Amino acid sequence: MTSAPAPAPLPGDCVFDSAAAAQMERIVMDLGRMYHERNEALREVSRAHHEALLRLSLAADFKDDDTGVHILRIGYLAEALALLMGEPASFAHQLSRAAPMHDIGKIGIPDAVLKKPGSYSAEERAIMNEHPRMGARILGRSRIPLFQLAAEVALGHHERWDGSGYPDGLAGEAIPLSARIVAVVDYFDALTMDRCYRKAFADDVAVRMLAEQRGTAFDPRIVDTFVRHAPSLLDLRDRINRQPPNFEALVDNE
Repeated sequence: MTSAPAPAPLPGDCVFDSAAAAQMERIVMDLGRMYHERNEALREVSRAHHEALLRLSLAADFKDDDTGVHILRIGYLAEALALLMGEPASFAHQLSRAAPMHDIGKIGIPDAVLKKPGSYSAEERAIMNEHPRMGARILGRSRIPLFQLAAEVALGHHERWDGSGYPDGLAGEAIPLSARIVAVVDYFDALTMDRCYRKAFADDVAVRMLAEQRGTAFDPRIVDTFVRHAPSLLDLRDRINRQPPNFEALVDNE
């Protein structure tokens, strides 16, 4: 049994098909342009947000370090240490951008407490111990991965491996890896900085002090990696000190 022949095209069908195809092509192009413009707008918002938070972090850092280079060192050292531990390059890069915001909560701590020489009273310690939560609140509940990581670091970088840290008393691997890495580089860098209440420790003394905190304050694997690669990490720090990276590069490197 033979099938019926296909109906012949009506006059104007070819013109209609051509017009419909052209219209569909324009719609697809318009959607592509709108998608590109939307993504670019989101990137601009993210960059503006990042720059604002970094500048607030810099203001907080000036309370401890009148050069402001500390937060730059923390970013680059955290990235280098993460790579030396074998962590993915994507994680290490994000950490380099999130780590400088670790102490943003100090913007809310009175100078009388933050810069006090000697030990804190119980009331002063309670005030000081709030800066991780302040930092996490400032960074907010953003859906942008960078700011989620920065909030994680801010909240967790004063937790201790043995559970005696603050603000939540987390222990071991319950502390996010990002915060554990930043805790180590922040501790070491702080030891080798002049403070209003003491002079900087020599590098070898600071390395020894860090090693002594292995398994108590800090993750043993992270400390071991830092100590094993201390010469290259110190060389990186010295290069940053000699020629600090442009602050804006932390924002532009999206």
